Amino acid sequence: MDSRERYIDQEELLRLAFEGKQAEVWTAIPGIVQSFNPEKLTVVIQPAIQSKVQLENGKVEDRDMSLLLDVPVCFPRGGNCTLTFPIAAGDEALVIFSARTIDSWHQNGGTKNPQMDTRMHSLSDGFAFVGPFSQATKISNVSTSKVQLRSNDGATYIELDPAGQVVHVKAATMTIDANVTINGNVTLNGDESVSGTVTANTDVRTGSISLKNHKHGGVQAGGAQTGVPV
Repeated sequence: MDSRERYIDQEELLRLAFEGKQAEVWTAIPGIVQSFNPEKLTVVIQPAIQSKVQLENGKVEDRDMSLLLDVPVCFPRGGNCTLTFPIAAGDEALVIFSARTIDSWHQNGGTKNPQMDTRMHSLSDGFAFVGPFSQATKISNVSTSKVQLRSNDGATYIELDPAGQVVHVKAATMTIDANVTINGNVTLNGDESVSGTVTANTDVRTGSISLKNHKHGGVQAGGAQTGVPV
């Protein structure tokens, strides 16, 4: 029993009643991912804050809250583009709770979704934003001047420098499945291996030259040089 319940004080009783109702309103809470369903794009979350339970003897215990099931994951997206990243058990997340039930919307999308339940600010209506860091799991060496899409250890990243107008990619291997057009000079530090044909525009006399199939004119014995590629 709350000690204030022993007092005949209307103001205190009202305050106690309001606090009780406020305790039923869920807004947001940190949690730990237990599992990720990549097909449904939902996670199971263990709330990271314990609840206080008052026992019959009047003592208060801290206990783990129940798991939050089938929580929709929020990836940054818009304009038919989505930024996805792998979600693993142990990732930290922030779960925010809808003011009304989300069951119908989650199944059907769109705007014509009647409320299937009268619950409000319920633990059953959460959205998971995976990404916040506790001090125990925070990453280091975060750039304060550049945008990065990076691995947590910082060994692999794509970096955009708005001040220098530079894009920097750091990786052990990079594969590009596309036709690539480069408008500008290219500097290559290292070896180059080409499986197809390499052509180059030289001047008006020769036009495009294949480095794989071109021929030289004016070939003769001795120390003289050949003619230009034809």
